[in-house]
Amino acid sequence: MDKKEITIFCKNDGKNHKIELGGSLEDLSRKWCRTVVDEKTGQKLDVIAALVDYKLKELEYRPMLFHQVEFIGFNHPDGRRCYLRSLCFVLQNAVRELYPDKVLVVDHSLPSGLYCEIHEKTKMEDGRQKSYFVTDDELDKIKEKMKEIIAKDLPFKRVKTNAEEAMEIFRNNNQPLKAELQKSIGTFICSVYYLDGKADSFHGPLIPSTGFLKTFDITGIGDGFCLQGPQMTDFNKVMPMKRQAKIGYTLKEHSDWCSIIGIESLGNLNSAIKDGKAIEIINLAEALHERNYAKIADKIKESHKRIVMIAGPSSSGKTSSSLRIALQCKVLGLRPKVIELDNYFVDRDRTPKDEDGKYDFESLYAMDLDYLNRQLNELLEGKEVEIPKYDFKSGSRTFTGNRLHLEDKDILIMEGIHALNPELTSTVDQSKIFRVFASALTSLNIDENNNLSTSDNRLLRRMVRDNRVRGISPEDTLLRWNSVRRGEIRNIFPYQENADALFNSALIFELPMLKYYAEPLLRRISPSSPAYTETVRLLKFLDYIVALQPSEIEAIPPTSIMREFIGGQTL
Repeated sequence: MDKKEITIFCKNDGKNHKIELGGSLEDLSRKWCRTVVDEKTGQKLDVIAALVDYKLKELEYRPMLFHQVEFIGFNHPDGRRCYLRSLCFVLQNAVRELYPDKVLVVDHSLPSGLYCEIHEKTKMEDGRQKSYFVTDDELDKIKEKMKEIIAKDLPFKRVKTNAEEAMEIFRNNNQPLKAELQKSIGTFICSVYYLDGKADSFHGPLIPSTGFLKTFDITGIGDGFCLQGPQMTDFNKVMPMKRQAKIGYTLKEHSDWCSIIGIESLGNLNSAIKDGKAIEIINLAEALHERNYAKIADKIKESHKRIVMIAGPSSSGKTSSSLRIALQCKVLGLRPKVIELDNYFVDRDRTPKDEDGKYDFESLYAMDLDYLNRQLNELLEGKEVEIPKYDFKSGSRTFTGNRLHLEDKDILIMEGIHALNPELTSTVDQSKIFRVFASALTSLNIDENNNLSTSDNRLLRRMVRDNRVRGISPEDTLLRWNSVRRGEIRNIFPYQENADALFNSALIFELPMLKYYAEPLLRRISPSSPAYTETVRLLKFLDYIVALQPSEIEAIPPTSIMREFIGGQTL
């Protein structure tokens, strides 16, 4: 009998290929596309995964019908996720072998990689797990064990198994959060991955084998360590270690708070919502926000500074945070005056352009720095100034008679992407400026060794708001997100440690709330869209979350930062 063949279109070479039915993507990659070339660096990269009709698949996947296939490497966002998930599995196995009586926790993202801790199995009286402090010598042993596993080029294998069996595996691995997550989502079948006979779960595909993990490092930080992957500019070099103590402390503080209230994972959160505790959780989280707004206002008053600069990445809730901090300042007897930094743009013909020849409105030099600094200094000297108004339609500055003079209890509040960059106010006395960084720094994890992405959290916020008030489709929000992220990396994140105070705008109930709004929007996106790969990934992530009901969403107060995204805000 003749062997059956199917046709595959390979996007990498733009050709149709006849293949024998039952062959794996890894077999096809060896024939057609062993490596991909990064356009920016010119480096050749191993193929480690593939997009099949825009859906991310492991290379062991065996196509049965006509498909479009695109092979990807570490330079693709989904390739990086596959690489880092696989690296976490190697780390997990190394820790299991060296510390069989302890548990690895992948806690949150850092600028240089993933922050990890090793915990004792028992919990402290306040509900938190006790951290096991890892010495430099022990970190060296973990790294050497990881290198041994990688050198063996061991395969990662995925097995579909009964959910009850999977939960038993997780409990035996001392991973109760994984077991609770599986129980809370209620599916009958789930995927379990195996490496050298040891089982674990990961919420997305892995690479073919450990031998592909050529570049990594681990560096001690705080009570734990940072797992570092390759750089984006040179894939043969490790991401350099950036120690950002203030961000790390804020993430750790939120993580400890989640542990204390007994909700440190999605499984815990799902169970609490199913048990009817959603409104209690909403009230608790909002109370924490209000307390933190008040703490920042206290710091502002104690500092005796006259200018408050607030910055944060997209959809971090900067506008709501500014208003709430201003309100708390009023409680303390201060009189906040708001100046919009957007009114200090240069005229359109002086706006710098990016590498594509388009106006770069995110550039620091799109701002009239001289004029801004002059007016701020005049205000600090007690002079009256006329605040400009920028006409975005004509691209020019206008004046409408808006005059401002700072009296004894007055403070200026200014919010914008460059607010933490000292160059924005380079000729102003820096001792007069109080800086606030606001971002949604969620420390809630999926389970023990799968953390939640803070950028995904903000992306869902932005999608819901864009659709509601800006007339931007969910597809366009997804397609624009990489450009937004590049701007944040260039203009905001390098300066976040300059902040005098950090406001964590994440709310523990927001993912169940966002699921209610975002899931229907994502389901509108066509499988033929270039945004479909991200759509599938986000929908799969949302499958792990139990959504809030409309009656529970109604309990979110009108002063909540969430109202900036879903509507109904009164401040």
